[in-house]
This record gives sequence, C-alpha cells and structure tokens, in this order.
Amino acid sequence: MFVPKVKHIVPELRGRDLITLQDWGVKEIEETIALAEEIKSMYKNGSFLSFNPLLKKTLIMLFYAPSTRTRSAFESAMTLLGGHAQQVSSSMTREGEGESRKDIAKMYELYGDALGIRLLDHAIDFVYGKGNKILREFAEHSEKPVINMADDMFHPTQALADLMTVKERFASLKSRKFAITWAYADVPRGYCSIDEDALLATRLGMDVSIAHPEGFELPEDIIKRIEQNARASGAKFEITDDRQEALRGASVVFPRSWMTRRMAEEGYTKTWEEEKKAYEPYKEWRLKKEDMDLMDKDAVITHVLPVLRGYEADDDVMDSERSVIYQQAENGLFAKCAVLLQLMGE
Repeated sequence: MFVPKVKHIVPELRGRDLITLQDWGVKEIEETIALAEEIKSMYKNGSFLSFNPLLKKTLIMLFYAPSTRTRSAFESAMTLLGGHAQQVSSSMTREGEGESRKDIAKMYELYGDALGIRLLDHAIDFVYGKGNKILREFAEHSEKPVINMADDMFHPTQALADLMTVKERFASLKSRKFAITWAYADVPRGYCSIDEDALLATRLGMDVSIAHPEGFELPEDIIKRIEQNARASGAKFEITDDRQEALRGASVVFPRSWMTRRMAEEGYTKTWEEEKKAYEPYKEWRLKKEDMDLMDKDAVITHVLPVLRGYEADDDVMDSERSVIYQQAENGLFAKCAVLLQLMGE
C-alpha cells in the first residue's frame, strides 16, 4: 500500500510546547503553515487512508472552558493522523480537592503523548494573565508537549488557521493591511485571538491596524511585542479610535469585541455590572454592509467564531461572498493536524 509522506516537518519542533507562536521562529511557523496546506491537499485528494503518523498516540485535552470548534478540530485531527484524543473536563480531575498541578501534569505525561489545555474567560474570571500562568506551570512540569488550546492571552492554533486562510487568498502577505476592529457585544470577551492574530500577522509582514474606543486598550506587553514584530519584519502598525480609518484599504478585516482594561485587571465578578455601561455608547461599532465599500476591492472578512451576529457584525456581512469564516474553521482542522504532527510525530 502506498504510504504518503509530507515535506514540511521541522525536527527541532518535536517535543516542544506551543503556548504562543511568539515562542517559535518565523521559519518554523511558515513551515507549519505549509505542512497544514500539504495535509489539506492530502485530505482533499483522499490519500489519508494510509496516513497514520500518530498511530497509537494519545492527545489528552484538559478543558477548563467550553469549546465549539477547538475540541472537535483537535479530536478530528488526531483521528485523521491515526491517533486518539481524550477529553477531560477540569471538573473531572481532583484539582478542586487539592491535587497539585504538578501531579496532574505528571499523570497525563505518563498516560499521553501531549497535553492540550484550554483555560480562559469565566474559568479565570477574565483576569488577564492568570490562565497563561497556569498553562506555563503545567508545561514546566510536563516532559511531553503542552499545547495551548486558548488561554486569556494567546490562541496559537487559531492564528495559524487564520493566516493560512488569508494566505490562500493572497499570493503575498507583505504590506497587506490587516484591520482588527473592536465591535460591540452584550457580553465580555477576552483578548486571546486578538493578541495572537496581531502578533502573527506582523511577524509575517502584514500591516496591522487596531481600532477601538477609549477604555478598550490592549495590554501594554502585547502592544510592545507587536511593535517589535513590526520593526523586525518591516511592517506597519497603528492603533486608532477611528474605525472607518482602520477599515480603509484593508485586505483583511476582523471585527470582534474584547473587554475593558479595568475588567482585565480586576476581573468579571467585581466589574461587569458597572463596566458593561462602557459598551453602550459604541453600539454602532459593528461591521455593516456599507463598511465593505471602505475595504480593498478583494478584501476578506474573517472571524475566529463564535461571531455575535447583530452585535459584532450583521448577517449580510458575515454571510457575504467576502466572508471566509467557514474556510477558517475548516483550516483550523488542518492547522491543528500540522501542529500535532510537528510536536508528536517521529
């Protein structure tokens, strides 16, 4: 039987963690996106039938927070690669009874070949940095790879899928404008996909424009990293309170709500009833059909999902021919395949 092989394996990534793509080199990221593209091609042409590079290997997925796409995509990815994914809810562990994270990490190191963790939003009361700190604690104690399936700061496999989708539309990413615009919602949302997309886009040479109202500034440490990435790649980076200016000439537009700086510092429980009033003056900060006229003629509209329809964006925008949200979701499967193969493959 013909057994297909892939070309874009990076041996140096085997056994590594993926907490954020900032921890990987640009070449490693580019090769992983190329691997995702290669796997997608194999999937489409049916050559996966004899492709089992992760045969008998197990990914343990520890969820402190719910998921629509990430859980299913990782589980399907392990099946496609010939392995097995095991879902564990944090409530199923004995951590709530006092078991140390070190011991939990060591147990899953014994039982599995990699540990994925999802920890964000209500699981940490929206306190910025808390979830990432816990992920890094698990990684410190595990000899097997730890994969960030979304925390309060980063969402690396999502960003890989996002930029893979953009790359499918544009021959070159260099100097393409990526507009990330704050959008109204009636619930708070964290920073993770905003942070990771902006960080990755600037590393790959895209010009990033972030628009938001006063009070919704991104964390200073993330802004500094984005600025450093832009300088290194020769990209442009700007922050504006003018939503239309951010959209003007953009090749990629990502509308999404995120929380106030105060909530990020003090948490949801203490601040939401008061902080939600800060959202009210900006209900018109949503992506509307007429906004598409400001964009580049071949621009695409992205979203990591779930998109809060009628709040962040209107249906006639998210269902338009410019929207690539379902392609992103599909590419999420192949991006996760690529990450798993890089970290767990022989």
